[in-house]
Amino acid sequence: MGVIANQSIKGALANYLGVLIGAFTTFFVVTDLLQAEEIGLTRVMVDAALLFSSLAQLGTNASILRFYPRFRDPDTRDHGFFGWTLLLPLAGFSVVALLFLLFKPAVVGYYADNAPLIVDFAYLLLPLTFFTLYMTVFETNASVLMRIAVPKFVREVVIRLLNLAAYLLYGHGIVSLRLFVILFCASYAAAALVNFCYLLSLGRVSFRIDRRFVSRPLRREVTVYTLFMTAAVLAGNIKLFNSLFLAKEGLALAGIYTIACYIANVIEIPYRSLGAISSPVISQAIARGDMGEVNRLGQQVSLHQLLVASMLLFFIWINLPPLFAIIPNGAQYSSGAGVVLILGLANLVNSTFSIATNILNFSRHFAFSLLFISLLTLSAILLNLWLIPRWGINGSAAATLFAYCLYFLPLLTLLRRRMGVSLFSAKQLQVAALALLLFGLNALWDWLLSPCFARLGNGLWPLLAQAVLRTGLFAALAAAALRRLHVSPEVDRLLNRLLRPAARRR
Repeated sequence: MGVIANQSIKGALANYLGVLIGAFTTFFVVTDLLQAEEIGLTRVMVDAALLFSSLAQLGTNASILRFYPRFRDPDTRDHGFFGWTLLLPLAGFSVVALLFLLFKPAVVGYYADNAPLIVDFAYLLLPLTFFTLYMTVFETNASVLMRIAVPKFVREVVIRLLNLAAYLLYGHGIVSLRLFVILFCASYAAAALVNFCYLLSLGRVSFRIDRRFVSRPLRREVTVYTLFMTAAVLAGNIKLFNSLFLAKEGLALAGIYTIACYIANVIEIPYRSLGAISSPVISQAIARGDMGEVNRLGQQVSLHQLLVASMLLFFIWINLPPLFAIIPNGAQYSSGAGVVLILGLANLVNSTFSIATNILNFSRHFAFSLLFISLLTLSAILLNLWLIPRWGINGSAAATLFAYCLYFLPLLTLLRRRMGVSLFSAKQLQVAALALLLFGLNALWDWLLSPCFARLGNGLWPLLAQAVLRTGLFAALAAAALRRLHVSPEVDRLLNRLLRPAARRR
């Protein structure tokens, strides 16, 4: 347990440091030194590489986590398990590379008119995919060896620092655009190399595959699970379609979308911890057949995620004007405000109900998830193709929101009918009503009070003063309402802990 705690703490520190570096780079370096279309180019290339690599994995990451305990044997270096985890992604990458080369003329034609930069740098997509793929595979191998801190630091900090160096070199005219993109892609190659060297240093990996250890039943089980997870991985990557389809209308739109997306994605961060903590407990409850406990835990997670996500969305929304006023070229990127709201709602829906996906996957009805994933992926693609030409970047965000609604509606219905599990509760209605009240009061503020602040001038300081006052008043109102509603004991304890020092000072 000490190793787990130690690695978890170090991994969390890497996450927070990465968020700080990423926020500084995104808001104050990228927006200042790069044009919108150049930001869009880097986003499209990374998203394409992530999508290709997720397919090329052939479910390897999930298979590593599921099957490593069966191979674990320090005396034999895990029967050459590491070698298997290298071969399977290599086969997947070969298929993806072949398909990309076959359809490259169609890809070039798709982007040629409005996004010629993608055509110019398409040759870097396969190398970027390869290094992104194996960076993740090496990271997952490290995680099953209980050594995640270094790979997490590489992903969250090292890559961002290398990208920052590339931005600065290009932004100050030291390197050309072509060399900048090469350096940008090389940061992922460096990350993969560091992870690989770190794995070797642990002394537990071996390239010598023990073929006799892999029985025919085990091989069949791995194959079926791998094929299933290859399809399942698309569910977590539907947002990657947005920038890929949006780039056809112009890389500048993809660049504006990138900044807005970074802001909106803050809403999903809390679920990464809450989901990771609650999933093992729910899995154990399902294994015991305790559906009452599953129902209680599911409602609890869903309620708290709705509360956190809705409050984050509201306070992000009311502070967008000063944020866009602070960042360089903010007037250009302020056109993405609608994306922040719509994609924020999509992230709210996803974080509130994502626990339903885990419940289904842990149950004996897990095969249904393939149907729901297919629905999610197909709807995301079709909605992007339909809405982007009509609504532009707002259409791309709306495609994600509608796709999540189409995905979760039948999923939640299935859980209710087949397992007797419902994520809905009366407290959720209270939280939703509070969020709607706050948005309504904010609209009233804009109508009555914002003109008064406008008389103080159009500079940055009046805008910041209004933002601080508005945030403080609405935060106090939200806290008072939550104390009155008694949404949950956990929320009550948190509010009491936060408000007790203020009471003592009085």
